[in-house]
Amino acid sequence: MLKLSYLKNLALVAFLSLGVMACSSDDEGGDIIVPNNTIADFVETNQDYSSLNAALIATDLKATLGGSTNYTVFAPNNAAFNAFLSANGFESLSAVPVGLLTQVLLNHVIEGTVFSGDLATGYTTNLATGAASDANLSMFINTADGVVINGESTVTTADVEVDNGVIHAVNSVIGLPDVTTFATADPSFEILVAALTRDEDFNFVPILQTQGDPAPFTVFAPTNQAFLDLLEELDFGGLDDIPSDVLAAALSYHVVTGANVRSGDITDGMEVTTFESGTFTINANGDVTITDENGRTATIVAVDVQATNGVIHVIDTVLLPGDGSEPAPSNTIADFVENNDDYSSLNAALEVAGLKETLAGDAELTVFAPNNAAFDAFLSTNGFADLSAVPVDVLTQVLLNHVQSGSIYAADLSTGYIESMASWGASGDDNLSMYINTEDGVMINGVSTVTTPNVEVDNGVIHAVDAVIGLPDVVTFATADSTFEILVAALTRDDDFNFVSILQTQGDPAPFTVFAPTNDAFVDFLGEFGFEDLDAIPSAVLSAALSYHVVTGANVRSTDITNGMEVTTFETGTFTINARDTVTILDENDRESTVIAVDVQATNGVIHVIDTVLLPEL
Repeated sequence: MLKLSYLKNLALVAFLSLGVMACSSDDEGGDIIVPNNTIADFVETNQDYSSLNAALIATDLKATLGGSTNYTVFAPNNAAFNAFLSANGFESLSAVPVGLLTQVLLNHVIEGTVFSGDLATGYTTNLATGAASDANLSMFINTADGVVINGESTVTTADVEVDNGVIHAVNSVIGLPDVTTFATADPSFEILVAALTRDEDFNFVPILQTQGDPAPFTVFAPTNQAFLDLLEELDFGGLDDIPSDVLAAALSYHVVTGANVRSGDITDGMEVTTFESGTFTINANGDVTITDENGRTATIVAVDVQATNGVIHVIDTVLLPGDGSEPAPSNTIADFVENNDDYSSLNAALEVAGLKETLAGDAELTVFAPNNAAFDAFLSTNGFADLSAVPVDVLTQVLLNHVQSGSIYAADLSTGYIESMASWGASGDDNLSMYINTEDGVMINGVSTVTTPNVEVDNGVIHAVDAVIGLPDVVTFATADSTFEILVAALTRDDDFNFVSILQTQGDPAPFTVFAPTNDAFVDFLGEFGFEDLDAIPSAVLSAALSYHVVTGANVRSTDITNGMEVTTFETGTFTINARDTVTILDENDRESTVIAVDVQATNGVIHVIDTVLLPEL
């Protein structure tokens, strides 16, 4: 009997197995079609989500969540929808305005497939938008204890995989956030929230929950650490020690009304008027910083936390309005250098040279500021044991070689020559030139690169540089300016050419006046005489031609040139300058060259740029 029972069971298993195999394919031998299991399908076929399904139908979003695009959905169940309707005074789902319901649902949807293991504490963007901006709303995810969204909705079942993404079940509907939603949800703002609610007569919270006027808001929200730093700065034992009027004024100073200013709207030098009519300035170069009415600086450390009624940017320092009782502390070029340890060598140099007063005055200046490492390299390269070993007159002019009159921002600089405030040797009372190259960042005289541009101060602008800009000789500009690449190649072509060492001389036969041909001038010269390249020119011809472009013992600036002037060159050749509407040079072969740029002033001479290579009589 036992054996018979066993055989019957075995036959039943075999029958069922055949049935399964038979159902695995159709009569034609093809695979069966597996039903879709999209987000929309999952919601429709699960009774716990009938309210969500009805909401998707009412808003025409089922097609979106039933398509091929991958999404992540935080899905509230029926109980969550009932609580949402009750809390917001809606009798039923049909009572919720369709536009509102659409955005509430999109507030649960993130583009792409994001599993719970990929979520981290911080902000992400969902598909909803609010009245303040066309930008998508933010969501604050807190993974400190499970997954909580916007401080109100907890993931109860994570990572339900479907064909077009993933679903995380949540225990409450995620309402559309205002700026206070993120302040209360994000633990980084615990002290800010405590400050906003400290006094009973503070009305910051209801104002910041407003969807109408004075919204939209732009809130610059200080972190907990920013508040701790403020308490230490002002010597308060705690938040309760701050006088109410001071705290209220400070909090108001962080709010801009009537504008949703996102990071893309911020411009350098923007002056912002705050809730209580105070102002501050935003500097948007490199790090984006805010300078308050007391000259204190805050850095924006996170941007574009978008709510329905405004946007939040996170800052690392509590801003303080001026009280009008005394002027804000000065923040001149001299102050900046003095208060930054990275520039202690520059500060010491300015004191030795007696230039601190110049850089602390009212005149607007632009300074290329070398840091301590740059000064150490300068001293080492030039054989100075320390700063005190540098002759004061040399140090003074080296420092002035980093200074220009007026405020010149990086965007205003272009490849070419400007004047510094230095003068030395051959320049007499004329200021030395600087060659700016903006092809790849900003480089000065081919030796010093701007590392941080546009540091705004009260009396101008500072650009940090990585090397001290030494006093230039005429060779400095020839090697720095790519217009003279072929000229430099010619000057250095033969080992026995000594042009470079001569043109770096500060003593006799300096000063020099150099008429420097451009690259195009050399290319034309090669074509004119049938030379294939520079190497094809006989040494004697090339040497004589190069010498013919140099005048020794004279720093002849454009204002010194007269019509018909006959000039004797380095190797006793002569040419004639005609100074009419344009300045031209006639060489000993009656070939004409036009002077196209003038007065590039170095310490040991001056350069004028010409468009044709001159030739002595050969």
